[in-house]
Amino acid sequence: MALIDWMGKLGKGTFDGIRNEKFKHNLLQAIPFWVASLLTGLVAVAYTRLFALAENGTASIVHWHRWLLFLVTPACFLLAWWVVRRFAPFARGSGIPQVMASIELAKPKHNDRVKQLLNLRIVVVKILSSLIMALGGGVIGREGPTIQVAGSIFRKVNEWLPRWWPKVSKRNMIMTGAAAGLAAAFNTPLGGIVFAVEELTRTHISYFKTALFTAVIIAGLTAQALLGPYLYLGYPDVTNVSGSIFFGVILVAIPAGLGGALMSRGMLKLLQWKAGFRYIRQHVWYIVGCALIIVTAACFIDERILGSGKGLMTTALFTSNKYNPWYLPLLRIAGSTLSFTTGASGGVFAPALAAGASIGATISGWLHLAATNSNLLILSGMVGFLTGVTRTPFTSAILVLEMTDRHNVIFHLMLAGMVSSLVAMPVDRHSFYDHLKFQYLREIVGEEEELTAHPNAEEEEPEE
Repeated sequence: MALIDWMGKLGKGTFDGIRNEKFKHNLLQAIPFWVASLLTGLVAVAYTRLFALAENGTASIVHWHRWLLFLVTPACFLLAWWVVRRFAPFARGSGIPQVMASIELAKPKHNDRVKQLLNLRIVVVKILSSLIMALGGGVIGREGPTIQVAGSIFRKVNEWLPRWWPKVSKRNMIMTGAAAGLAAAFNTPLGGIVFAVEELTRTHISYFKTALFTAVIIAGLTAQALLGPYLYLGYPDVTNVSGSIFFGVILVAIPAGLGGALMSRGMLKLLQWKAGFRYIRQHVWYIVGCALIIVTAACFIDERILGSGKGLMTTALFTSNKYNPWYLPLLRIAGSTLSFTTGASGGVFAPALAAGASIGATISGWLHLAATNSNLLILSGMVGFLTGVTRTPFTSAILVLEMTDRHNVIFHLMLAGMVSSLVAMPVDRHSFYDHLKFQYLREIVGEEEELTAHPNAEEEEPEE
């Protein structure tokens, strides 16, 4: 608030001497995006480090006292669910559908409803619940939650602006926040921009391109300044891949795309079934059952079912242990489904990438491929599975490209995204996030209606 007051004095005093009113107007409009981007980068870095500590805690339990998981995991799942239910019900799940619903609701008459989906309490609850889930071995990611956290920060900064401040579009502020959140979470600036264009917005990008680009840059640079110029997955070797590997990419993309779409369909069916629960004890038994199934699979089949799956991806890409048993992709899909449907906080981005990587590793093992060809199929599986969930093939390809800096295989990754999108279409014409978005809209508004404002509507003035 001190910054806002200072800017008020600056806007009324110092800027009075500036003759270029357009420059002053544009600068004042840009400042909220810069402030929110900086805050998003700082929160994303802290969240990343805390999430890593939570997953390391799970690894320590598995290594030293594996049987404790039968106590720790159900307790963590229940606590994570209770925190959300008690303090912020709309902090459950990924966070991306909540942001999409907020964009739909970004009208003056729906301000109070947007506040239900994006607020500072949700920031705290979202992070806390997902950290508890991660400590318990939940098959979740932090990327979707980071997007809702960023959207909340951007919306709050917009709310803090005084009345004399030049008008800033609420919708564009939320969309830019989501892009900045993804960029900071994965260290993928292009992925954040493409995600905003392909998944979030129906408004032409020319209305807010400058704000979007600068927000992504500031959030990303803040994360890099504190975490270093890291790549999410490092530099896998995909040099000298064979010319016929395109057939392998297609072979992996088909089951990966189907797997992502079927996992999404299964989650939606379970959530629909759970909506009929009338008593708290039904939720409790379901959550405990999910936790015990995951722990039993970890202890008696394969411990790689636990966690976000980043370790699984790096092991497959950077060690000689590239090939998985046939059942590991099924375990990862089941673990993600059970974890997500508990009602606690946690995303599906990283688990989807891990499930796709396990499919690619399994098929490359069946084909007895060399290391570089196997790495390409692992990356293709990641793109394919994420596309099956999100139906955003270009975003998926760009994200995996930026995570690995392997520009020589961009066409292979785009092919994987295109094929997986096509094979997922017969399973469901809509993405997993679209279905959840409409559920949130029905829950808040009470009816299914077209809420997207026209880009030229009065409350959505375009800005640079």
